[in-house]
Amino acid sequence: MKWKTIILYLVVGVLASPFSRAQERLTLERAVQLALENNYDIRLTRNDIEIAKTNVSRANAGMFPIVTGNFSTNNTSSNTTQTLSSGVTQERNGARNSNLSYGPAFNWQVFDGFGMFARYDRLKELQKLGETNFKLTVQTTLADVVNNYYDLVQQQQQIKALNGAVDISRLRLKNSQNRYLIGRAAKLEVLAASVDLNTDTTNLLRQIDIYRGTKIRLNELMARDINTDFTVSDTIIIQNRLLLADLQTSANEQSPDLQVALINKRIAELNLKQVKAGRYPTVSLNSGYNFNKSTSELGFARSSVGRGFNYGMTASVNIFNGFLQKRNEKNASIEIDNAKLEYEKINQNISAQLTSIYQTFQTNLELVRLEQQNLEVARQNLDITMEKFRLGSVAPLEFREAQRNYIDASARYTNAQYQAKLAEVSLQQLSGTLSLE
Repeated sequence: MKWKTIILYLVVGVLASPFSRAQERLTLERAVQLALENNYDIRLTRNDIEIAKTNVSRANAGMFPIVTGNFSTNNTSSNTTQTLSSGVTQERNGARNSNLSYGPAFNWQVFDGFGMFARYDRLKELQKLGETNFKLTVQTTLADVVNNYYDLVQQQQQIKALNGAVDISRLRLKNSQNRYLIGRAAKLEVLAASVDLNTDTTNLLRQIDIYRGTKIRLNELMARDINTDFTVSDTIIIQNRLLLADLQTSANEQSPDLQVALINKRIAELNLKQVKAGRYPTVSLNSGYNFNKSTSELGFARSSVGRGFNYGMTASVNIFNGFLQKRNEKNASIEIDNAKLEYEKINQNISAQLTSIYQTFQTNLELVRLEQQNLEVARQNLDITMEKFRLGSVAPLEFREAQRNYIDASARYTNAQYQAKLAEVSLQQLSGTLSLE
């Protein structure tokens, strides 16, 4: 009997450890708040938005002039022989020559075929794309948090049911042992009760391991210490008033995926404008102020100094580049067609997913109602069977069957609730309406 006592103490210790000590009570609202503040994907995407905002400037689009300060110096030392027109020859070894030049330079491309305006609009669209991707990341993270949170809720309910099953199996084993000692039960009944207790204990330990793994995943989503312990709510609230028509309308207006496709289409159209700018001339203004000084040990001018203002204009137009302009415009037009097709594809995909998941959602709501009734029947059956078992009027196998029916009914009920919640979250995520309300 010693090994049975060891198993009993081990089971009690394992079952007590996750729930007996004081733990943080984590609400869904708090979990979402921590994820929105700390989640790495959200923080990275938020930084991308800041970069996109910084890039939206007329200077980045090429609308502003460029002013540079230039400085150059050049020095030489050479052996030189010069023959002048008079026939006189001059020779100098190590003759030094120097040239110094510096000054500001101004360049402004005032016209490039309207390409700079298309670039500026494209930068603004890229900012919108970043903001929409941020919304998509937030929605995805929110869905992950909600799904993992309610996964813990349903697992917690299963652990309670399995814990109760272990208590009942332990009571059954004790009863069988007492009956065996007074000669009213066979050894086989005691062994069967012991095997069932071990089976229930194994199922409980496995469920606790899954529960702890899901906790780690939720802590990871909240970007906090993965070993932080906590408990969650004990109920799953399902919104059963969702309408497919409303979801479809919300998806057309708010779906981040559709918004991304629309922005990409707009970017493709602006890219075509930039390509078409190559058909127009480019006009640039340039100016500057330059100081120049040169010295030479040979020649007529030993020293020269100059300073002055310069200005001018440059214009150029593409006359022929091997039909590359036509090819680039054709490719840009195809990109617009691809963006349109991508939008239509995503729209159809979202519509199909909404319809399919909505049917699953309705089925799960019906299963929740059915399994709730089954659970109540199984509970009543177990209560009656336990009372008969205490009186000794129920066979062990019949008692075990009632016990298993209750455990299975409890698991099916919590799983039906969880699956309905998953379908609800998926519908709201696809329609862009996911929130905690």
